[in-house]
Amino acid sequence: MAKKIVCRCEDVTREDLQHAFDAGFHDLESIKRFTGMGTGFCQGKGCLAHAARFLAELRGGDEAIRDPIRSRPPWQPTPLCSLAGDDKEEVQ
Repeated sequence: MAKKIVCRCEDVTREDLQHAFDAGFHDLESIKRFTGMGTGFCQGKGCLAHAARFLAELRGGDEAIRDPIRSRPPWQPTPLCSLAGDDKEEVQ
């Protein structure tokens, strides 16, 4: 049987979503936390619609998409000098 990938960034399959649903996770946020779906490079832009459609099929309606996944930005912004490879911050 072919592997049906829902989230390419985190390699989450449709079977992983089914396993999460069977384990009692019935909303997008809890499925994201259980599987890692939506936490990769695209931050859910490529997989959120597929996962919401999957949940709507299982739950028999579109109530699964009422609460989208929450974004969690970094606690503190990363200084540009750190990304450039220079660990010293210049204060002006």
